[in-house]
Amino acid sequence: MQDKHLFEYAIIRVVPRVEREEFVNVGVILYCRPQGFLQTIFTLDEARLKAFAPDLDLAEVEARLLAFEKICAGRREGGRIGELGLAERFRWLTAARSTIVQTSPVHPGLCYNASETLQRLFSDLVL
Repeated sequence: MQDKHLFEYAIIRVVPRVEREEFVNVGVILYCRPQGFLQTIFTLDEARLKAFAPDLDLAEVEARLLAFEKICAGRREGGRIGELGLAERFRWLTAARSTIVQTSPVHPGLCYNASETLQRLFSDLVL
């Protein structure tokens, strides 16, 4: 039987007005060192976000989320951060920040398959 692997994840949130501390969950980022896995998945429910924050610039939010995706993939388009190791990229992406796109605190867990776990967390926590 295959052993379970330790993973860490954070929920990606859109925080239109940081001072109000209100947010909408839009994605998940998951890191699993034993499986060499770092990936994010997100969705922008335009109607929900516009109802929550009518003045929200969805193009800007999408650009920031796509940057998360590029950094996770380790692409050169991810800039210098995208060239770091998996753990460093995950820590950078989940660091506390005061911007429109933020992450929750990091949570640990155990999984057999990081990709399946990412999909399950996305379904449970975002959709």
